[in-house]
Amino acid sequence: MKTKMKFNNFQEILAHIDNFDPKLYGHTRNFIDGNVSYLSPYISRGIISTKTIYNRILTNGHTFQSAEKFIQELAWRDYWQQIWLNKGNAIDYDFKNPQPKANFEGIPHSILNAQTGIEAIDSSIKELYETGYMHNHLRIYLASIVCNVAQCHWSIPARWMYYHLLDGDWASNALSWQWVAGANSSKLYYANQENINKYTYSKQKNTFLDTTYEVLMNSNHIPEILNEKSSSILSTNLSQFENDIILNEDLPLVLYNHYNLDAEWLKDIEANRVLILEPSFYEKYPVSDKVIEHILFWASKIPNIQIFKGSFEALQQQFQGTIHFKEHPINSHYKGVEHPRDWMFEVKGYFSSFFAFWKKCLKSIQ
Repeated sequence: MKTKMKFNNFQEILAHIDNFDPKLYGHTRNFIDGNVSYLSPYISRGIISTKTIYNRILTNGHTFQSAEKFIQELAWRDYWQQIWLNKGNAIDYDFKNPQPKANFEGIPHSILNAQTGIEAIDSSIKELYETGYMHNHLRIYLASIVCNVAQCHWSIPARWMYYHLLDGDWASNALSWQWVAGANSSKLYYANQENINKYTYSKQKNTFLDTTYEVLMNSNHIPEILNEKSSSILSTNLSQFENDIILNEDLPLVLYNHYNLDAEWLKDIEANRVLILEPSFYEKYPVSDKVIEHILFWASKIPNIQIFKGSFEALQQQFQGTIHFKEHPINSHYKGVEHPRDWMFEVKGYFSSFFAFWKKCLKSIQ
Protein backbone atom coordinates (compact mmCIF):
# COMPACT_ATOMS: atom_id res chain seq x y z
CA MET A 1 0.00 0.00 0.00
CA LYS A 2 1.25 3.46 -0.87
CA THR A 3 2.82 5.38 2.03
CA LYS A 4 0.55 8.12 3.33
CA MET A 5 1.83 11.66 2.98
CA LYS A 6 2.46 13.55 6.20
CA PHE A 7 3.63 17.14 6.01
CA ASN A 8 5.49 19.10 8.65
CA ASN A 9 4.93 22.65 7.44
CA PHE A 10 3.01 24.71 4.91
CA GLN A 11 5.90 24.82 2.44
CA GLU A 12 5.94 21.02 2.27
CA ILE A 13 2.23 21.06 1.41
CA LEU A 14 2.86 23.54 -1.42
CA ALA A 15 5.81 21.49 -2.70
CA HIS A 16 3.63 18.39 -2.74
CA ILE A 17 0.95 20.20 -4.79
CA ASP A 18 3.64 21.30 -7.23
CA ASN A 19 4.67 17.65 -7.74
CA PHE A 20 1.14 16.25 -7.86
CA ASP A 21 -0.26 14.94 -11.16
CA PRO A 22 -4.03 15.64 -11.25
CA LYS A 23 -4.43 13.83 -14.56
CA LEU A 24 -3.11 10.61 -13.03
CA TYR A 25 -5.47 11.19 -10.11
CA GLY A 26 -8.41 11.15 -12.51
CA HIS A 27 -7.38 7.76 -13.91
CA THR A 28 -6.42 5.95 -10.68
CA ARG A 29 -8.17 7.56 -7.70
CA ASN A 30 -10.58 4.68 -7.03
CA PHE A 31 -7.80 2.14 -6.59
CA ILE A 32 -6.32 1.56 -3.15
CA ASP A 33 -2.86 2.56 -4.47
CA GLY A 34 -4.17 5.33 -6.73
CA ASN A 35 -2.58 8.74 -7.15
CA VAL A 36 -4.64 10.54 -4.52
CA SER A 37 -3.45 13.84 -3.07
CA TYR A 38 -3.53 13.20 0.73
CA LEU A 39 -4.40 16.88 1.13
CA SER A 40 -7.73 16.37 2.88
CA PRO A 41 -6.42 16.58 6.51
CA TYR A 42 -5.05 20.03 5.68
CA ILE A 43 -8.08 21.23 3.74
CA SER A 44 -10.46 20.12 6.48
CA ARG A 45 -8.51 21.91 9.21
CA GLY A 46 -8.39 25.10 7.13
CA ILE A 47 -4.61 24.95 6.84
CA ILE A 48 -4.92 25.37 3.07
CA SER A 49 -7.98 26.31 1.01
CA THR A 50 -9.45 24.62 -2.03
CA LYS A 51 -8.90 27.89 -3.90
CA THR A 52 -5.16 27.93 -3.12
CA ILE A 53 -4.82 24.35 -4.37
CA TYR A 54 -6.88 25.10 -7.48
CA ASN A 55 -4.81 28.17 -8.38
CA ARG A 56 -1.54 26.34 -7.69
CA ILE A 57 -2.53 23.41 -9.94
CA LEU A 58 -3.36 25.73 -12.85
CA THR A 59 -0.24 27.87 -12.46
CA ASN A 60 1.86 24.69 -12.53
CA GLY A 61 0.97 24.18 -16.18
CA HIS A 62 -1.98 21.80 -15.86
CA THR A 63 -5.01 22.70 -17.95
CA PHE A 64 -8.48 22.81 -16.48
CA GLN A 65 -9.45 19.91 -18.75
CA SER A 66 -6.57 17.64 -17.68
CA ALA A 67 -7.15 18.44 -13.99
CA GLU A 68 -10.95 18.58 -14.12
CA LYS A 69 -11.65 15.40 -12.13
CA PHE A 70 -9.39 16.55 -9.30
CA ILE A 71 -10.85 20.07 -9.38
CA GLN A 72 -14.32 18.55 -9.27
CA GLU A 73 -13.38 16.59 -6.14
CA LEU A 74 -12.19 19.82 -4.51
CA ALA A 75 -15.53 21.36 -5.49
CA TRP A 76 -17.36 18.55 -3.66
CA ARG A 77 -15.78 19.82 -0.42
CA ASP A 78 -17.05 23.36 -1.04
CA TYR A 79 -20.45 21.94 -2.00
CA TRP A 80 -20.85 20.03 1.28
CA GLN A 81 -19.79 23.14 3.20
CA GLN A 82 -22.32 25.30 1.36
CA ILE A 83 -25.06 22.86 2.36
CA TRP A 84 -23.95 23.03 6.00
CA LEU A 85 -23.83 26.83 5.89
CA ASN A 86 -27.30 27.07 4.39
CA LYS A 87 -29.09 24.20 6.12
CA GLY A 88 -27.30 24.12 9.47
CA ASN A 89 -28.22 21.30 11.84
CA ALA A 90 -30.51 19.71 9.24
CA ILE A 91 -27.49 17.72 8.04
CA ASP A 92 -27.41 15.95 11.43
CA TYR A 93 -30.63 14.15 10.47
CA ASP A 94 -32.00 12.32 7.43
CA PHE A 95 -31.53 15.13 4.94
CA LYS A 96 -33.76 14.41 1.93
CA ASN A 97 -35.53 11.14 2.71
CA PRO A 98 -36.07 8.85 5.68
CA GLN A 99 -33.26 6.31 5.37
CA PRO A 100 -34.52 3.06 3.80
CA LYS A 101 -33.58 -0.13 5.65
CA ALA A 102 -32.76 1.83 8.83
CA ASN A 103 -33.99 -0.92 11.12
CA PHE A 104 -31.33 -0.61 13.84
CA GLU A 105 -29.44 2.04 15.79
CA GLY A 106 -25.74 1.49 16.46
CA ILE A 107 -22.86 -0.11 14.58
CA PRO A 108 -21.89 -3.78 14.20
CA HIS A 109 -19.28 -5.06 16.66
CA SER A 110 -17.48 -6.70 13.76
CA ILE A 111 -16.94 -3.25 12.23
CA LEU A 112 -15.62 -1.76 15.48
CA ASN A 113 -13.31 -4.76 15.94
CA ALA A 114 -12.23 -4.98 12.27
CA GLN A 115 -13.53 -8.54 12.10
CA THR A 116 -16.03 -8.56 9.24
CA GLY A 117 -14.10 -11.27 7.42
CA ILE A 118 -13.71 -9.04 4.37
CA GLU A 119 -9.96 -8.47 4.30
CA ALA A 120 -9.93 -5.09 2.54
CA ILE A 121 -12.53 -3.67 4.92
CA ASP A 122 -10.86 -5.02 8.06
CA SER A 123 -7.41 -3.74 7.07
CA SER A 124 -8.86 -0.30 6.26
CA ILE A 125 -10.48 -0.10 9.72
CA LYS A 126 -7.18 -1.02 11.36
CA GLU A 127 -5.45 1.64 9.28
CA LEU A 128 -8.09 4.18 10.36
CA TYR A 129 -7.36 3.43 14.02
CA GLU A 130 -3.59 3.56 13.51
CA THR A 131 -3.27 6.57 11.22
CA GLY A 132 -6.57 8.47 11.03
CA TYR A 133 -6.75 7.73 7.30
CA MET A 134 -9.14 5.68 5.17
CA HIS A 135 -9.23 5.67 1.38
CA ASN A 136 -12.42 7.30 0.09
CA HIS A 137 -13.56 4.22 -1.82
CA LEU A 138 -13.19 2.10 1.33
CA ARG A 139 -15.29 4.64 3.26
CA ILE A 140 -18.11 4.13 0.77
CA TYR A 141 -17.78 0.34 0.87
CA LEU A 142 -17.88 0.37 4.66
CA ALA A 143 -20.90 2.69 4.81
CA SER A 144 -22.74 0.43 2.36
CA ILE A 145 -22.11 -2.62 4.54
CA VAL A 146 -23.19 -0.86 7.73
CA CYS A 147 -26.28 0.91 6.39
CA ASN A 148 -27.56 -1.23 3.54
CA VAL A 149 -26.47 -4.74 4.55
CA ALA A 150 -26.45 -4.51 8.37
CA GLN A 151 -29.43 -2.09 8.14
CA CYS A 152 -28.09 0.40 10.71
CA HIS A 153 -29.07 4.05 10.71
CA TRP A 154 -26.17 6.14 9.41
CA SER A 155 -25.83 8.57 12.36
CA ILE A 156 -23.84 6.57 14.92
CA PRO A 157 -21.53 4.92 12.35
CA ALA A 158 -20.85 8.29 10.69
CA ARG A 159 -19.87 9.79 14.05
CA TRP A 160 -17.60 6.82 14.73
CA MET A 161 -15.75 7.34 11.44
CA TYR A 162 -15.60 11.13 11.90
CA TYR A 163 -14.16 10.58 15.40
CA HIS A 164 -11.09 8.85 13.98
CA LEU A 165 -10.53 10.71 10.69
CA LEU A 166 -7.76 13.33 10.63
CA ASP A 167 -9.61 14.90 7.70
CA GLY A 168 -12.97 14.72 9.48
CA ASP A 169 -15.30 17.33 8.00
CA TRP A 170 -18.75 16.82 9.47
CA ALA A 171 -20.62 18.07 6.38
CA SER A 172 -18.68 15.87 3.97
CA ASN A 173 -18.82 12.88 6.30
CA ALA A 174 -22.49 13.07 7.34
CA LEU A 175 -23.85 13.85 3.87
CA SER A 176 -21.67 11.20 2.19
CA TRP A 177 -22.91 8.54 4.61
CA GLN A 178 -26.45 9.65 3.85
CA TRP A 179 -25.73 9.50 0.11
CA VAL A 180 -24.72 5.85 0.49
CA ALA A 181 -27.67 5.06 2.76
CA GLY A 182 -30.34 6.71 0.61
CA ALA A 183 -31.15 9.55 3.04
CA ASN A 184 -29.40 12.08 0.79
CA SER A 185 -29.90 10.34 -2.56
CA SER A 186 -32.54 8.60 -4.63
CA LYS A 187 -31.09 5.09 -4.26
CA LEU A 188 -28.87 3.00 -2.00
CA TYR A 189 -25.25 2.34 -2.93
CA TYR A 190 -24.01 -1.25 -2.96
CA ALA A 191 -20.63 -2.82 -3.65
CA ASN A 192 -20.10 -6.55 -4.02
CA GLN A 193 -16.96 -8.59 -3.42
CA GLU A 194 -15.99 -8.49 -7.10
CA ASN A 195 -15.94 -4.69 -7.03
CA ILE A 196 -13.94 -4.61 -3.79
CA ASN A 197 -11.46 -7.14 -5.18
CA LYS A 198 -10.96 -5.02 -8.31
CA TYR A 199 -10.07 -1.79 -6.54
CA THR A 200 -8.19 -3.24 -3.55
CA TYR A 201 -6.38 -6.07 -5.41
CA SER A 202 -7.84 -8.65 -3.02
CA LYS A 203 -8.91 -12.11 -4.25
CA GLN A 204 -11.51 -13.09 -1.73
CA LYS A 205 -14.37 -15.47 -2.45
CA ASN A 206 -17.33 -16.80 -0.48
CA THR A 207 -17.88 -13.69 1.66
CA PHE A 208 -21.33 -12.28 2.43
CA LEU A 209 -20.73 -9.80 -0.41
CA ASP A 210 -19.70 -12.44 -2.93
CA THR A 211 -22.93 -12.28 -4.90
CA THR A 212 -24.64 -10.19 -7.55
CA TYR A 213 -25.85 -6.63 -7.12
CA GLU A 214 -29.41 -7.79 -7.77
CA VAL A 215 -29.25 -10.22 -4.83
CA LEU A 216 -27.72 -7.57 -2.53
CA MET A 217 -30.32 -4.94 -3.41
CA ASN A 218 -33.29 -7.26 -2.98
CA SER A 219 -32.19 -9.08 0.15
CA ASN A 220 -33.29 -8.25 3.68
CA HIS A 221 -31.06 -10.92 5.19
CA ILE A 222 -28.43 -9.64 7.60
CA PRO A 223 -25.27 -11.78 7.73
CA GLU A 224 -24.66 -13.24 11.19
CA ILE A 225 -21.29 -11.47 11.47
CA LEU A 226 -23.13 -8.11 11.36
CA ASN A 227 -25.93 -8.93 13.80
CA GLU A 228 -24.42 -7.81 17.11
CA LYS A 229 -24.60 -4.01 17.42
CA SER A 230 -23.01 -1.41 19.69
CA SER A 231 -23.90 2.21 20.43
CA SER A 232 -20.17 3.17 20.27
CA ILE A 233 -20.02 5.90 22.94
CA LEU A 234 -17.35 8.46 22.00
CA SER A 235 -15.81 11.38 23.87
CA THR A 236 -13.05 13.96 23.40
CA ASN A 237 -10.29 14.28 25.99
CA LEU A 238 -9.67 17.99 26.66
CA SER A 239 -8.42 17.49 30.23
CA GLN A 240 -4.92 18.79 29.45
CA PHE A 241 -6.21 22.26 28.54
CA GLU A 242 -7.08 25.28 30.70
CA ASN A 243 -8.81 28.61 30.09
CA ASP A 244 -5.91 30.65 31.49
CA ILE A 245 -4.53 32.93 28.78
CA ILE A 246 -2.92 36.38 28.80
CA LEU A 247 -4.47 38.91 26.43
CA ASN A 248 -3.34 42.39 25.43
CA GLU A 249 -6.46 44.58 25.32
CA ASP A 250 -4.68 47.06 23.05
CA LEU A 251 -4.48 44.49 20.25
CA PRO A 252 -7.20 42.66 18.31
CA LEU A 253 -7.79 38.95 18.85
CA VAL A 254 -7.45 36.55 15.90
CA LEU A 255 -9.42 33.40 16.64
CA TYR A 256 -8.64 29.89 15.36
CA ASN A 257 -10.60 26.70 15.89
CA HIS A 258 -11.14 23.09 14.81
CA TYR A 259 -11.83 24.13 11.20
CA ASN A 260 -9.46 27.09 10.92
CA LEU A 261 -5.73 26.63 11.52
CA ASP A 262 -4.62 28.92 8.70
CA ALA A 263 -1.23 30.32 9.78
CA GLU A 264 -1.15 32.58 6.70
CA TRP A 265 -4.38 34.37 7.64
CA LEU A 266 -3.82 37.90 9.04
CA LYS A 267 -0.24 36.87 9.81
CA ASP A 268 1.13 40.38 9.22
CA ILE A 269 -0.92 42.15 11.88
CA GLU A 270 0.09 42.37 15.52
CA ALA A 271 -2.59 40.54 17.48
CA ASN A 272 -3.54 38.14 20.23
CA ARG A 273 -3.81 34.71 18.63
CA VAL A 274 -6.03 32.12 20.30
CA LEU A 275 -7.06 28.58 19.43
CA ILE A 276 -10.46 27.99 21.04
CA LEU A 277 -11.50 24.46 22.02
CA GLU A 278 -15.17 24.62 22.97
CA PRO A 279 -16.30 21.62 25.08
CA SER A 280 -19.86 21.97 23.75
CA PHE A 281 -18.61 21.55 20.17
CA TYR A 282 -16.59 18.44 21.03
CA GLU A 283 -19.51 16.99 22.98
CA LYS A 284 -21.62 17.27 19.85
CA TYR A 285 -18.90 16.16 17.42
CA PRO A 286 -16.33 14.14 19.43
CA VAL A 287 -12.89 13.39 17.99
CA SER A 288 -10.01 11.10 18.94
CA ASP A 289 -6.72 11.93 20.65
CA LYS A 290 -5.00 11.61 17.25
CA VAL A 291 -7.23 14.34 15.81
CA ILE A 292 -6.48 16.63 18.78
CA GLU A 293 -2.75 15.96 18.32
CA HIS A 294 -3.09 16.87 14.63
CA ILE A 295 -4.82 20.14 15.57
CA LEU A 296 -2.19 21.02 18.18
CA PHE A 297 0.67 20.29 15.79
CA TRP A 298 -0.66 22.70 13.17
CA ALA A 299 -1.69 25.27 15.75
CA SER A 300 1.95 25.29 16.90
CA LYS A 301 2.86 26.71 13.47
CA ILE A 302 0.98 29.91 14.37
CA PRO A 303 3.40 32.26 16.23
CA ASN A 304 2.47 33.06 19.84
CA ILE A 305 -0.70 30.99 19.72
CA GLN A 306 -2.49 30.46 23.03
CA ILE A 307 -5.00 27.69 23.70
CA PHE A 308 -8.29 28.43 25.42
CA LYS A 309 -10.63 25.65 26.56
CA GLY A 310 -14.06 27.13 27.10
CA SER A 311 -17.03 28.71 25.39
CA PHE A 312 -16.81 31.71 23.09
CA GLU A 313 -18.92 33.61 25.64
CA ALA A 314 -16.35 32.86 28.36
CA LEU A 315 -13.58 34.14 26.08
CA GLN A 316 -15.57 37.33 25.47
CA GLN A 317 -15.75 37.91 29.22
CA GLN A 318 -11.94 37.96 29.31
CA PHE A 319 -11.48 40.16 26.23
CA GLN A 320 -13.43 43.30 25.35
CA GLY A 321 -11.61 44.18 22.11
CA THR A 322 -12.22 43.25 18.48
CA ILE A 323 -12.30 39.55 17.62
CA HIS A 324 -11.58 38.32 14.08
CA PHE A 325 -12.78 34.90 12.91
CA LYS A 326 -13.40 33.00 9.69
CA GLU A 327 -16.84 32.09 8.42
CA HIS A 328 -17.93 28.54 9.24
CA PRO A 329 -21.19 26.83 10.27
CA ILE A 330 -19.84 26.13 13.77
CA ASN A 331 -19.20 29.87 14.31
CA SER A 332 -22.79 31.12 14.26
CA HIS A 333 -22.53 32.23 17.90
CA TYR A 334 -19.24 34.12 17.44
CA LYS A 335 -19.35 37.91 17.68
CA GLY A 336 -16.86 40.22 16.00
CA VAL A 337 -15.44 40.65 12.49
CA GLU A 338 -16.29 37.69 10.27
CA HIS A 339 -13.87 37.02 7.39
CA PRO A 340 -14.96 35.03 4.32
CA ARG A 341 -13.25 31.78 3.46
CA ASP A 342 -11.35 31.32 0.20
CA TRP A 343 -13.98 29.46 -1.79
CA MET A 344 -12.71 27.95 -5.02
CA PHE A 345 -15.45 29.61 -7.07
CA GLU A 346 -17.81 32.52 -6.42
CA VAL A 347 -20.81 30.20 -6.17
CA LYS A 348 -22.81 30.40 -2.96
CA GLY A 349 -26.10 29.08 -1.63
CA TYR A 350 -27.89 25.76 -1.47
CA PHE A 351 -28.07 23.48 -4.50
CA SER A 352 -30.11 20.27 -4.34
CA SER A 353 -27.48 18.33 -6.29
CA PHE A 354 -23.73 18.56 -6.74
CA PHE A 355 -24.06 18.70 -10.50
CA ALA A 356 -26.35 21.74 -10.32
CA PHE A 357 -23.65 23.35 -8.16
CA TRP A 358 -20.87 22.22 -10.53
CA LYS A 359 -22.72 23.54 -13.57
CA LYS A 360 -22.87 26.94 -11.89
CA CYS A 361 -19.15 26.72 -11.08
CA LEU A 362 -18.30 26.00 -14.72
CA LYS A 363 -20.43 28.93 -15.79
CA SER A 364 -18.57 31.22 -13.36
CA ILE A 365 -15.24 30.16 -14.91
CA GLN A 366 -16.45 30.93 -18.40
